[in-house]
Amino acid sequence: MPQAPSPKNRSRGSWFAAVCLAAAALLGATACTSGGPPQSMETVEAEPLESAAPSSLPPVDEESLRGTFESMAGELLVPGAVMMLRTPEDEFTFTYGTDALEGGDPVTLEDHIRIGSITKTWTGTVILQLVQEGKLKLDDPVSKYRDDVPNGQNITIEQLLNMRSGLYNYSESYELSLALDETPERVWTPEELLEIALPLPVYFPPGEGYHYSNTNTVLLGLIAEELDGKPLAEAIQDRILEPLELTESAFPPSDTTPLPSPHSRGYMFMNNVMTIASTKLPADLIAQAQEGTLEPNDVTDENASWTWAAGQGTSTAGDLADWAEALADGSVLNEEMQQIRLDSLQPVNPDDPNSLLYGLAIAKFGELYGHTGELPGFNSFAGHDPGNELTLVVWTNLAPAADGRDPAAAIARELIGELYAPAGTPAQ
Repeated sequence: MPQAPSPKNRSRGSWFAAVCLAAAALLGATACTSGGPPQSMETVEAEPLESAAPSSLPPVDEESLRGTFESMAGELLVPGAVMMLRTPEDEFTFTYGTDALEGGDPVTLEDHIRIGSITKTWTGTVILQLVQEGKLKLDDPVSKYRDDVPNGQNITIEQLLNMRSGLYNYSESYELSLALDETPERVWTPEELLEIALPLPVYFPPGEGYHYSNTNTVLLGLIAEELDGKPLAEAIQDRILEPLELTESAFPPSDTTPLPSPHSRGYMFMNNVMTIASTKLPADLIAQAQEGTLEPNDVTDENASWTWAAGQGTSTAGDLADWAEALADGSVLNEEMQQIRLDSLQPVNPDDPNSLLYGLAIAKFGELYGHTGELPGFNSFAGHDPGNELTLVVWTNLAPAADGRDPAAAIARELIGELYAPAGTPAQ
């Protein structure tokens, strides 16, 4: 996988694939960990997750699953966490901790969070719908819509969607991380984000590698606005949120990027600049965090416009579960386009058989299709397994963890390992 991601991917997606457990950014994006852009799905390696064959899942052991969830949440030092599991037989919902460090209330399923890179699946779906409508093609060069993208005549819409354009991820830049630390209330425009990214060196020629980059999705958002003739927020509302009745989800206004009530507070130990080098605290500070003498910073109200099309969305556990199911079963695309999307999944590292699979703004973790998301203060995982009709959502109000992991992705990985372990076999 590409270099280690910074927790800040604010939209990062970290774990992908049941395999990339820490990564940073995919699912969110990028370089700063908590104050900065994390790198999304790219980097953190974890032990591979063995997935069961479809329709072979053992019965859910509710108490064991609850124990795993609570144990992992405690280990990761998250103030609060929520888990929702849907199966053909039942729905299980667990909560842990509080929505704020000082005097908080217990977290609830109704709490809204920032979903970071899961927003990419919204933006990507809008683009694929526009392809269905004949307004653009997956093999169109980016230069057809933007004349300022380096080598844009050789970068396709498809390569923006599957993170194989090679364009520099602005979330990994020192310039953005420093600005996020010094002026967290700043309102960013998409063009300002591209002004950071486009002059910087590319990672590789188009199509010759994989690197999770928020720059790709910002370009897609601008192209969607041009072709759909309306702001991206309206396109997402009209094409996705309203048809699916995701009434607790939103692409909030960039000037304030508000979290609807009720909502959890979001916390982060580091600042964004620190996460460029590593999302993991030094050993002595990890010890202090574990002892409770070092508390994370409240970053809830920092403006999230620096993520825009790549990570600005908000939602709840229930809406994320509904969206994961629609994303995987094709409710928002026609049959042909949905098959193209699923067929697009390919290893981010062809030399690693356990590598995360990423495609047209969708990832696959074991048997689950979905995405992860991270912004400073919030981490989320949403996935659906159509074969077993299983849906899993996890979110935490801390990101990244003191030890550098993406908390929700780490918890999800353990839960998936337990859910898919052969009957009578302890989860690894």
